[in-house]
Amino acid sequence: MRFILVSSNDFEALLSRAYETTTSSAMAAMSNIEEDVDLQTMMASMPKTTDLLETENDAPVIRLINAILTQAIKQSASDIHFETFNEKLAVRFRIDGVLREVLEPPRALAPLLTSRVKVMSKLDIAEKRLPQDGRISLKIAGRSVDVRVSTIPTQHGERIVLRLLDQASAPLDLTKLGMSEKTLAVTKKLIERPHGILLMTGPTGSGKTTTLYAILTALNDVSRNILTVEDPIEYYLPGIGQTQVNTKIGMTFARGLRAILRQDPDIVMVGEIRDLETVEMAIQASLTGHLVLSTLHTNAAIGAIARLRD
Repeated sequence: MRFILVSSNDFEALLSRAYETTTSSAMAAMSNIEEDVDLQTMMASMPKTTDLLETENDAPVIRLINAILTQAIKQSASDIHFETFNEKLAVRFRIDGVLREVLEPPRALAPLLTSRVKVMSKLDIAEKRLPQDGRISLKIAGRSVDVRVSTIPTQHGERIVLRLLDQASAPLDLTKLGMSEKTLAVTKKLIERPHGILLMTGPTGSGKTTTLYAILTALNDVSRNILTVEDPIEYYLPGIGQTQVNTKIGMTFARGLRAILRQDPDIVMVGEIRDLETVEMAIQASLTGHLVLSTLHTNAAIGAIARLRD
């Protein structure tokens, strides 16, 4: 055994290689990207070609995608946007709720980048007319990161948005969510009730799901049967039964909730209330001895009343 002094960046890069186990070519190249990668330098090394048939291999595209993902994680971005316009291709990160353009690759790279993301997320690369949703599981510097992928066709080509879910950075602890002492005390009192419904409300990116997971973590013990139905399962919690929604086979929130209620649950978490049937079942469950947790997309808490009435 030898002790070697290395920088933190070198250590994280080596750790990434050690933890990377996937055989996918797109994933295998991830360990070669260090966290201090310069995207502009990476772009300068890309082949200068406008004909996709002239590209002998897709390794440069793989490296670019991996560099973008690594840089986004480093900067704590919540989303990555690949936006194809008439004369340019833009890559933007959403950081602290604000979109910032970080790169403008050559417009000719748009189909290659789109295809690479589709391959990584197991989407149909031949289908360019319909929206698609997928998922990528990565390890970057030893950190598990789930990526939700959404594509939509536009007049200039497909547009892709990646939602980054860094499990290591999620504060799944009520005391670390930034609540005031008064709010924290009220929250703890509410979640200890044996039945009822507790809704997290707010706009996209406000922390609704993170708050739900923190509550589940606080309530998770062997004396309770906790079951969830989610789309997707963003963080895996030991000791909790988590069910993934799959609308392609008819596994909706309502159907999942109906099945969960036959599993003798103490606490039920519904990732999002989207339709009347789910609302009715959630409220009925809360009135029959279950504690139900869920989210609603509103701009303020008072907006939940109008959403439920609608």
